[in-house]
Amino acid sequence: MHDDLGLRQARGMAADIWESITVADLRPGDRVRLRGEFEFDVARIDAPFLGMDAMVCIIEDTPARWHAYAAPLVEPVEARRAG
Repeated sequence: MHDDLGLRQARGMAADIWESITVADLRPGDRVRLRGEFEFDVARIDAPFLGMDAMVCIIEDTPARWHAYAAPLVEPVEARRAG
């Protein structure tokens, strides 16, 4: 079934929007675009990373794969949240 943005808005459903934010503003459940090459759902965020308060480890954890991405809190990312 095709569900486009106009139909979702007409039904009163929130559209997913991409926001430009920093890593510090990410939260579990966000869909993130990181460094223009990685797109994934954030499962959890471990902080501080390697003892550095300015760094975090963003964890992707799905049945298909697990990956960890180290990132500074000030790094810009795009995040999609139900809006």
